[in-house]
Amino acid sequence: MKKITILLIIVIMISCNKKTTKENGKLNIVTTTTMITDLVKNIGGNQVNINGLMGSGVDPHLYKASEGDVSKLFNADIIIYNGLHLEGKLEEVFEKMKHQNKKIIVASDTISKKNLIESENFASNYDPHIWFDINNWSKITSYISKKLINLDPKNELIYKKNTQQYLIKLKKLNTQINSKINELPENKRVLVTAHDAFNYFGKQHKFNVVGLQGLSTATEAGVQDVQKLAKFIINNKIKAIFVESSVPKRTIEALQEAVNAQGHQVLIGGTLYSDALGNKGTIEGTYTGMYNHNVNIIVDALK
Repeated sequence: MKKITILLIIVIMISCNKKTTKENGKLNIVTTTTMITDLVKNIGGNQVNINGLMGSGVDPHLYKASEGDVSKLFNADIIIYNGLHLEGKLEEVFEKMKHQNKKIIVASDTISKKNLIESENFASNYDPHIWFDINNWSKITSYISKKLINLDPKNELIYKKNTQQYLIKLKKLNTQINSKINELPENKRVLVTAHDAFNYFGKQHKFNVVGLQGLSTATEAGVQDVQKLAKFIINNKIKAIFVESSVPKRTIEALQEAVNAQGHQVLIGGTLYSDALGNKGTIEGTYTGMYNHNVNIIVDALK
């Protein structure tokens, strides 16, 4: 009932006032995930006001619009979100807002279907964790940059300069992580995590990725899921499994107990950032810092 009320409030407020308003002459941009918030900051710099709906450790699959979000969405000139049903019920809100002439940018729109990982078990029929392929993230960077330039042409040169600098940073990141991953033989590249967030990472870097839960954390792992994966870990002599910052660690701890009970010792190799970045103001609170952190944790634990 509360979700319906919030949706109605948003639609009514936008219907009453379709004009965009700028604060201090800057675009007001609302972003959803921490990854997108960080990306827009790198492109927009000081020329935009950014309000991120989700913070560190927030699971976008389970996120519900709060009453506090209504004001942010209403005052936004632009709303930018991932799409592919990553944001769950929020996408219903955004679809309604599109019909009210709100400027909305969907990051995943620029990724061709041939570069998406298909999944019959997810709402969009595609894996929404597209940021774990750096090539995807570079395309999204250029796409959002062009959209911002179209909406705010007076800052075109600044956006272009910031975008070019960030694309160079992403290229360097790709080189760094490839060098680190090459320390790990391909036969040891088996990544067991709480849920299936790392398939794009696995495809790009030749990892066999196995999640205890499915693509969405809305589905809970059962006893049979734990036992099946425990058997897989034992048969493949996997050294370490990983928890995620935005997913309760109890399921991975239960998996570890199931494996250890059968005489095979498996360690929890560390915490990975999957659906959210680290704390604001930390290195892991940036996309590049998050990616480096994850790769270092994975490689060092599996070596």
